[in-house]
Amino acid sequence: MSEPADLDALRRLMSPPADGGTRVDWDALAASWGRPFPPDYQRFMEVYGAGAVQNYLSINKPEAKVPLSEAQRDGMVIETANAEADWETEDKAPELEGTSPVLINWGVDATADMLCWDASDGDPAKWPVVVYKRNGSLWSRYDCGMVEFLVRVLRADFPECPLGGLFLWGVSEAAFERRGG
Repeated sequence: MSEPADLDALRRLMSPPADGGTRVDWDALAASWGRPFPPDYQRFMEVYGAGAVQNYLSINKPEAKVPLSEAQRDGMVIETANAEADWETEDKAPELEGTSPVLINWGVDATADMLCWDASDGDPAKWPVVVYKRNGSLWSRYDCGMVEFLVRVLRADFPECPLGGLFLWGVSEAAFERRGG
């Protein structure tokens, strides 16, 4: 099976760990969240796993949706709840005003930005990335998937860096460290 173009591009910018990715029961995960996860994220987890890019951007390990009292500290469930709370109180870019996305957090960075999907569409392959840039106190949407988003950040291929720090912006060779499974 050939790699999707975005994952192939990401491999050229950031070598995956030699020991492979994270095993995930995607059916159980989809059942707990009430929707399947994007295919690019699933493939990312198989190849890279949960971990950190340049010790700056943490990519969450997929986690079943459970009550907050049972959720892993700093995991997908807790960070999704944090994103939902910030969505209610923080400013949005004009294209997001008046929208009510279904947020699922897939990453956080060292400058406290939150990276989510808008999981409103029935087709997870169409979920855009929605970022809360903490130092600008603004939510913005990027009409691409998670892997394409990472490639575009590493290539500095957005009008401006969507993240609060420039640690990944235009980095031609990023380091990935697998963590948490």
